[in-house]
Amino acid sequence: MLLPRASIIHRSCLVLSTRSPIIGVLPAPPRCLYSDSRSHYSFSLMPTRCSIYFPTSRVKLDLFMKKSRQAWLPSAAAAYGSNSNSESGREILVQHLLVKEEDQKLLLELQKRAAEGEDLGDLAVEYSICPSKEEGGMLGWVRKGQMVQEFEEAAFNAPLNEVVRCKTKFGWHLLQVLSERDSILGQIQPSELHEKMQDPSFLDNAQLIDVREPDEVAKASLPGFKVFPLRQFGNWGPGITTELDPQKDTYVMCHHGMRSLQVAQWLQTQGFKRVFNVSGGIHEYAMKVDRSIPTY
Repeated sequence: MLLPRASIIHRSCLVLSTRSPIIGVLPAPPRCLYSDSRSHYSFSLMPTRCSIYFPTSRVKLDLFMKKSRQAWLPSAAAAYGSNSNSESGREILVQHLLVKEEDQKLLLELQKRAAEGEDLGDLAVEYSICPSKEEGGMLGWVRKGQMVQEFEEAAFNAPLNEVVRCKTKFGWHLLQVLSERDSILGQIQPSELHEKMQDPSFLDNAQLIDVREPDEVAKASLPGFKVFPLRQFGNWGPGITTELDPQKDTYVMCHHGMRSLQVAQWLQTQGFKRVFNVSGGIHEYAMKVDRSIPTY
């Protein structure tokens, strides 16, 4: 369902409102729970649902992971290795509709209508049983390893803009690949970041983002980082592609590397080509690189 007062920024982006839950997709490691030490917010993820709750402002960001994407959540351990490993490759923008396994007659009828020129997104709104129907069946940008195997094989082998069908444990799907791109999502060690920051040109050619809260930044910070507090996501999220350049290398940091990982993955869904998460956050930077930086 689409909740009231929510505003659709783009079909492939989050649907959000600071006064009501949001429905969308925030890439994240499965089954993790984060709660900061000041109870500013708690962050929990299960296979099909993600919630961020801010008690102080009574705001809850509720992210619903579509059932057809239960296996879509990437494993942080698999996606990130040691040193400055990165994951690059083809990503595709996918929309789909889902019908029950026993509704093969309806499936064939819808496939015929799509082949005759009807928009798959419109058919998804009317017939799909997947919650993504509210966004016209849009699943956003995905890469290999983020979806159930049968859906992934069909999607990555589908000709661009052609409607194809496949069967998964959720039922029958009609899917369409609307676009494709190459991107990089990586992890950088604090020592390597430190080396890069010694080059004056680095700060001119890269974007550095700190997603901690202002009181945390007041305790410890690194030069050149612009603060985008995760708690204030509703304020800066919608305009991120105008505030920052998606074509530039973007480095994201937090306290221990968890919040920044979430934001780094989300930035990639917004079209940022090269995004790097600072491993271990500013805490590890302080412990391994610069002991003069306070820890907290």
